Amino acid sequence: MLQAFISGEHALKLWLWSFVAVGIAAGVISGYFKARKIQPRGFKLKTFRNEAIVAVITLAVSGKIMAAASGWLRVHGWITFHRGPAAWWIVALEFAAYFLLFDTYFYWLHRAMHKEPFYSWVHKLHHKSTSPNLLTTLSVNPLESIINGGFVPLFLATFTVHEPTMALILPTNIIMGLYVHSGYEFLPRWWNRSWATKWFITATFHDQHHRYFNGNYGGYTTIWDYLCGTVRKKYEGDFEAVKDRAAARRNAEMPAPAERLATEAAE
Repeated sequence: MLQAFISGEHALKLWLWSFVAVGIAAGVISGYFKARKIQPRGFKLKTFRNEAIVAVITLAVSGKIMAAASGWLRVHGWITFHRGPAAWWIVALEFAAYFLLFDTYFYWLHRAMHKEPFYSWVHKLHHKSTSPNLLTTLSVNPLESIINGGFVPLFLATFTVHEPTMALILPTNIIMGLYVHSGYEFLPRWWNRSWATKWFITATFHDQHHRYFNGNYGGYTTIWDYLCGTVRKKYEGDFEAVKDRAAARRNAEMPAPAERLATEAAE
C-alpha cells in the first residue's frame, strides 16, 4: 500500500506540493516575500477572517450554479469539444481568442460594476479588502462570481475549441486570479519597460485598483485601460518603488566589497 502511495500520480502530487511548500517556507524565512509586499502594512486579520467566510459561501453557491449550468449546456449539445490532436498554432489561436475576449468582457463589466446601483448591490463586497491577498480572489458576491465565471461556458457555447485549449483556459483563470490578488509583486523591473510585456497585468496594477477603488479595471491586460485612459497615473512609479525596495533589501544583505575579498581570500 505504501509503495502504491509513493509511486505514479501520488508521487507526482506529493513532490509538487512539497516543492511548493518548501518554496513558500524559504521565501518567508529569507525575507523574499516581505521585500516584495506591495502594501507592507496592509494586512488586517479581521478583513482576512471576513473574506474566508465570504469565500466559503460564494464557492458553495456559485460553484453549484455554474456546475449545473455548464452540465446542462453540455448535455444539450451547446458545449462540445474537438476531439483528437490539434496543431499547436490552432490551440494558440483558440487560447488567444479566449484571452483577449475575456479581457474585453471583464474590463467593461468591471467598469460598469463601479457605477451605482451595481457597485452597492454586487461589487462593493469585493472591495472590502483595500490590501488584497489570495483569499480576496474568492471573496466576492456570488452573483459577481457567476458573472465573471460565466464567460467560460458562454465562450465554449459560442466557439468549439480543442480539448488542449480548455486545459489552458482553466489554469489561466485560477493562476491569474490568485496572482493579481496576491499582494506581492514578483515580476521583474523590465516588465513595464518593454512593449512586449507591459500590456500584461501585474499584481501592482490590480492592487492599486483595490487600494484606490477606481482605475486599473483590466483582468488580464492593461490594453483597455490604456486605450480608455483609466490607468492610474502612479501605477508605473509604484511598480518601480516595489522593485527599488526589493533591490535595497538585496543590496543590504550583500557583504561589502572588502568583506567579500577577505572571505574569498580566506577560502
